[in-house]
Amino acid sequence: MELITKYFGDFTPVQLQQFAALDELYNDWNSKINVISRKDMESLYEKHVLHSLAIATAFEFKPGSTIVDLGTGGGFPGIPLAIFFPEVKFLLVDSIGKKLKVVDAVAAALELKNVTTRHTRVEEIKDRKFDFVVSRAVAPLKDLWQWSKPLLKKPSPNSENQKPGLICLKGGDLAQEISESGCRPRLMEVHEIFGEEYFKEKYMLYVSL
Repeated sequence: MELITKYFGDFTPVQLQQFAALDELYNDWNSKINVISRKDMESLYEKHVLHSLAIATAFEFKPGSTIVDLGTGGGFPGIPLAIFFPEVKFLLVDSIGKKLKVVDAVAAALELKNVTTRHTRVEEIKDRKFDFVVSRAVAPLKDLWQWSKPLLKKPSPNSENQKPGLICLKGGDLAQEISESGCRPRLMEVHEIFGEEYFKEKYMLYVSL
């Protein structure tokens, strides 16, 4: 938890309480339904919560905007971002129902009113459009962008700074993956935001419409 307050200092008491509660909630649920590797549970705040919040350092989601977390797994990056942006609506999507059971339970325990979930494949969502798609190491960039494009709202003339787009967290050498995607993402190094060793070779990619 100290890791979060090391980099972010402007939380309300409710947000601090919510972030602090994640440890016990995920430990409890992970013992019943394994959504996070046991080794990673020891560094939940570094490898999952803080990593998810890298997105919040580079993007200011406006109140009322809508975000879909594609392949959310145990709720990352969606749950930490939903705590960070209480005025933003998040839909957390996964094709594995038992993972969403954990996400629903965590969101309910934290009283997150801005989180809904859907048990589906993201390419089957036809009824909604979003300002951003977020994702964490779910699939190659080429696939992520193909799935994301139909879900994104059309850019408005005054959205020059942050056009609707895909924001994904990835690691390792991405040169070939970016080349094969046909996209020209904006690439940000997470290690430049958070100094911990773990974030070396971790990147945030942003592809806009």
